[in-house]
Amino acid sequence: MYKCLLCGRKIDIDIQSADKIICPSCGYRILEKERPPVVRKVESV
Repeated sequence: MYKCLLCGRKIDIDIQSADKIICPSCGYRILEKERPPVVRKVESV
């Protein structure tokens, strides 16, 4: 999943096989890969 930095729409696109990387909603060309939140547990000694 990718997110358009201009309109915020979530887009499911395969970057390797796509001809153009563009938001279908607004036409913006900069997309950000959504990453899951990272939760780390640190045990105290």
